Amino acid sequence: MRQMFVDGRFCESSGSDQLEVRDPATGELVETVLAGTAADVDAAVGAAHAAFPGWWDTAAARRGEALHEATTHARDHLEELARQLTQEQGKPLREARLEVGRCLETLDHYAGLAKNLRGGYVPNLDEGTYGVVLRRPLGVVGAIVPWNFPTTLLANKLGPAIVTGNTVVAKPAETTPLTTLRLAELLHEGGIPAGVFNVVPGTGPVAGAALVAHPLVRKIAFTGSTAVGKQTMASAAEHLKRVTLELGGSDPMIICDDADLDRAVSAASVGRFFNCGQACLATKRLFVFERVAEEVIDKLAGKAAKLRIGPGTADRVLMGPLHAERHRARIEEQVADAVDRGAKVLHGGARPRGEPYDRGWFYEPTLLLEPPADSRVALEETFGPALPIWRVAGLDEAIERANASPYGLGSAIWTRDLHRASVAAERLEAGYTWVNSVNKVYDELPFGGVKQSGFGKEHGVEALDYYQETKSLVVKH
Repeated sequence: MRQMFVDGRFCESSGSDQLEVRDPATGELVETVLAGTAADVDAAVGAAHAAFPGWWDTAAARRGEALHEATTHARDHLEELARQLTQEQGKPLREARLEVGRCLETLDHYAGLAKNLRGGYVPNLDEGTYGVVLRRPLGVVGAIVPWNFPTTLLANKLGPAIVTGNTVVAKPAETTPLTTLRLAELLHEGGIPAGVFNVVPGTGPVAGAALVAHPLVRKIAFTGSTAVGKQTMASAAEHLKRVTLELGGSDPMIICDDADLDRAVSAASVGRFFNCGQACLATKRLFVFERVAEEVIDKLAGKAAKLRIGPGTADRVLMGPLHAERHRARIEEQVADAVDRGAKVLHGGARPRGEPYDRGWFYEPTLLLEPPADSRVALEETFGPALPIWRVAGLDEAIERANASPYGLGSAIWTRDLHRASVAAERLEAGYTWVNSVNKVYDELPFGGVKQSGFGKEHGVEALDYYQETKSLVVKH
C-alpha cells in the first residue's frame, strides 16, 4: 500500500481510509493508497513551511541547478513513470511517454529561468533617493492536480513555484496518485531537498479542502472543473490567498473554405481524440464553412474509423479507455441528448463490444452533425471522444457561435487568409488561439483561460509572477 510523501520520505497517514486505483482498461485494482486526512495535510504543510527559509536562502541559480539535476535523474526512469501512468490513467503508452517527457521538459524549462529572476531599480525618486523593486517568494504553495494529465499539470505549478523559492504540497487526483508519488521520490533522490516538494493523496472534500483552507498556505494552484474551481477560489478568499485556476473548456475550431483540409482534419482528429478526448484544451466544437463541409466530414469520419481502440499497453493503440465508468456514462448521456434533439451520428456513438472492451471503460470516437444550440454537447464541456460539427455560412457566424459559450480556454482557425486569421485572433474569446496549428501548448507562452475557464497564467515567464510578491524599497543616501 502506498503512503504519502512528506519531508523527503514516505510516511503513514493518520487515518485508515484508502483510495482504490483501478486500471481503466480492465477495471482491475492496481493498488490501494492511504487517503490523507486534514492532519496529514497539516503535517505536510508544516514540513514545507520548515523547509521554506532554507530553500529561499538558496541562491536562485542553485535552485535551478538542483531542479535540473533532479529532472535529469527522473528522466532516467521515464519508461517506468510512463507505464505507471498508463496503468492508473488509461492513456496509450505512447501518449504516456509523451506526457512524462513533457512534464520533465517543463521542469527543465523553469530550471533554466532561475538565473533570469529579476527585480528592478528606479533612480531619482527624489533628491538623493532611489527605489528598488524586490521580488520574494510567497511561501508554501498548494498544488491541486486532476487525473487527465497528472504529471504535466503538476509540472506547470511545481516548476515556477520552486525556482522562485517556494515550497510545495501537492494533492493529486484520488484516482491517479501513483505516478506523482514516484516522481516526488525521484526528484528528492535527484537533489530536491526534503520538505521542498511533498505529496498528500486524498479526496477533494478532505485533503483538498484542508490544503486550500490551511492558514500557512499562501497560494493555491488548481486545475480542474469550473464548479470546483469556484469553490476553491471562495475558500482561498477566506485568507486572501493567491490563486491560479485552470478550469474547463469547450474549445472551438473553425475550418474555412480556403484551408488545407487534410491538415485541418488531422488537427481536429488529434485535438478531439488525443487522451480519449479528456483534455481541457481538446477541440470540442467544430465549425466548418458550408462550401467544404461535406469534404471535411468525410475526411474526419475516415480518420475516426482508423483509430485503433484498446488497452494502453497494447500494440498500435491510438485511443485508450475513458478514465472511469462515470465519465463514460456522462458522455453517453450527452450523446443521447444530442441525438434525441435531432443530431445525426456520423460515426461511433456506442461502446465497442467484445474482448478486450467489455472489461474496461471504452467508447467509440464519435462525430455528431448539427446538434441544436441548446443541446448538452453545445453548452457543456464534453470530456470524452465526442465531437459536434456545425456548418456555418462564413467567418462572422463561426466566431459568433464559437463565442456563445461560457468557456474561453483555447480556440483554433484554419485558413490561408491572413485577414481572416487576424480577425479570429482578435475576436475569439479564448486565452489561446492556434492558426493552422495543432493544439500544442508551449512553455515559452503564457497560458490561461477567460470567462469560466480560469484565472491567472501558467507557462511563460509570466507564470513566475504568480509565485512571487513584489515589494518596494526606498533608499535615501
